[in-house]
This record gives sequence, C-alpha cells and structure tokens, in this order.
Amino acid sequence: MLRPPSAPTSDDRPGSRWGVPVPPPAIIFVCAAGLAILGLTVLFSASVSFNQGPYYYLKKQLGWLVLSGLVCYATSCVDIEYLRRRVWVIAGLALAGLVLVRIPHVGILVNGSRRWLGYGPLRLQISEFAKLALVFWLAHYLALNQTRISEFKHGFLYPALAIALFTGLVAVEPDLGTAALMGLMGFLLLFLAGARLRYLLPMLPLAAGAFSLMVWVMPNRLARFLAFLDVEGNRDHLSYQLWQAWLALASGGMDGVGLGQGRQQIHFLPEAHTDFIFAVIGEELGLRFTLLVVLLFAIIFAAGIIHLRKAPNLFQYLLVAGCLLLISLQAIINLGVVTGLLPTKGMSLPFISAGGSNLLLMGLLLGIILNTQRSWTRPVLMKRARALKEVLV
Repeated sequence: MLRPPSAPTSDDRPGSRWGVPVPPPAIIFVCAAGLAILGLTVLFSASVSFNQGPYYYLKKQLGWLVLSGLVCYATSCVDIEYLRRRVWVIAGLALAGLVLVRIPHVGILVNGSRRWLGYGPLRLQISEFAKLALVFWLAHYLALNQTRISEFKHGFLYPALAIALFTGLVAVEPDLGTAALMGLMGFLLLFLAGARLRYLLPMLPLAAGAFSLMVWVMPNRLARFLAFLDVEGNRDHLSYQLWQAWLALASGGMDGVGLGQGRQQIHFLPEAHTDFIFAVIGEELGLRFTLLVVLLFAIIFAAGIIHLRKAPNLFQYLLVAGCLLLISLQAIINLGVVTGLLPTKGMSLPFISAGGSNLLLMGLLLGIILNTQRSWTRPVLMKRARALKEVLV
C-alpha cells in the first residue's frame, strides 16, 4: 500500500527513483490525448454509419473536447490551496445540484432518470461533477483530521456519512452505477488515509446489502441483473445490448473489419457511440486496438501511482489519488460491462465516449494532476538552484 506522505519528499527529479525520465503527469496527459484521438476517430466512423453527415459526431465531440482542454488548462494553473479554502462551497453546490435534478420541470427526465440540468440543447450531468466534489471534501476533511484518523467518530463516522449522502442522492436519480463508483472511491480514500480496517470492513456488506435492496425494489434493474446471469437466453430482449457487443468484438478479430465498415453500430448496438464504444473499436479496429486501450489506461494508473510518491502533504495526496481512482474505476467498470464481466450499466469510457459532462470531468481531473506536477516539484527546483548558487559563489 502507498503510504500517505507527512513531509515533502526527496530531491530526485520526478520519476528518477523509478527510472522514468519523463514526469508521470506528462505520461498521463499523452495517454489521455491518445485515447481522445482514438475516440474522435471512431466517432467519425459512427457519423458515416448513421447517415447524419460525415462530421456529425466528430464536430459535436470536438467542441466538447476543446472546452474540456480549456478547463484542463485553467485547472492546471489555479492554486490548489485556493480551491481547498472553498471546499465547502464546492461540496454545497454539488449537493444543491443533486437535489435540483430531482425537482420536476427543473431536472431533465431522460429514459426514466433525472440526472441532468440544462437549457435547450445544453445539458450537464450533475453526478459527474459531484464525484470530484466528494473527492475534494474527503481529501480536505481527512487531511484536517489526520491525527484523529484512527478514531471512530472523526476517522470513520463523519466521512462515511458524507459518502452516504452523496451516493444516496445519486442512487435515487436513479443511477446505481455512479453511486457504486462513488462509494467504492470513498472507501478506498478512507483506506489510503489510514482509517482502521475494523471500521471499514463492515462497510462492504452494508453497502452491498443497500445496493441489492435498491436493485430488488426496482423491477427493471432486477430483471436486467437476472438477465445478465443468462445472456444467451435473453439475447433478444434484456441482454440484447450485451449480446450485440459480444458479436461486435467477435467479428472484429485481430485486425478489425475497417473504419466505417462495422455493422453493429448501424442500429444494431444501442449507445454504440457512448457506453458501448469499446465494442465498436473491437469490431472496426480489432483486438490490437482494444488491447491498446487497456494498456493506455494501465499506464495512466501506473504513472499516477509513481507520481503520488512525490505528494508533499496528505490533502494533495488524497486529491490526486481520488482523481486517479475516478479515471481508473470508471474505465474498469465500462470495460467490464462491455465484455460481460459486470452487469450492464450505462457508464462512459473516459476520454473516448461521446458526451460533454464526462469529458469536462476528465478535463478537471487531468488538470488537477498536471497542476500538482508543477507545484510538487517547485521546492525541488528551488533547492537545486540554491545549491548551484552556493557552488558558483
């Protein structure tokens, strides 16, 4: 397990201890850019297949990608401690947004769920930004109570109630997948902060029980879960989407059928350009590119872990760890759903799937990681400058 830092770290250059000449955040940025370019390429193919003009999805996604890049740049320049001083405002706005989406005629209803706020064609999924707000609050609170992290009240009860509040508001939208993601991320941050396992471990069966109860009282969710246990037997109805994703992955083989030549996205595979875009990559570009996607996400996770060892304090350590977990866990869930390892749940593939809200969130997460590359190495550079000055004098 990575140990949370209590003091500024070594004076080696970033990554040199691990033999990595390039700063880990730069590696993460390059991998994220590669995934985004791949997403644009596949979405261009989808535009052709849906006969909505050769640039339909491409222009739409490119617009969100440019906005996400601007958000990433702005976040990389802002003072993290400045944001920390306003953590209660960030958390309050996120909670207010989660409440507003439940109000009729305020929250936008799509497919039976109220998850969006917006006006006209502009829509934002509030739960996406609530993920980051929860990370900010947990990082601030746990760092503030670092000396009392082993206590039940301050080290477990209060942060657990905050996690339950955020996940509960998301779950009743309903969005059980995002709620599960937020709950797991919160659990891991408590673990990394040093909370006692005797308090944490009972959370797992309690959370599983609450999740199962919500699935049980929602007939459509229960039917979807039961169909997941017999995909082939329900391939014409409840498991239709997953079955078509399997057909797409199988027909792609090693080299794929070629861009724009895939059949599954021509009204066979629902949500082909969003939640199930990984299946389109497998069909049109083949096994090599699907493995490349997995490899790039693995590199992002590994580079993030290496970068975390440079954290100067617990707050920034947990903040970057939370950002890394949001990217990695969301990718794992999406890939697990498309390949049939997890029950079907709509969740975007980071940096690749079409959709504005998740792209903006990824820009914020990436911006925070890039921000810490500069702020974490500044003391090292200043120390080297002083040493060089002493030698010259």
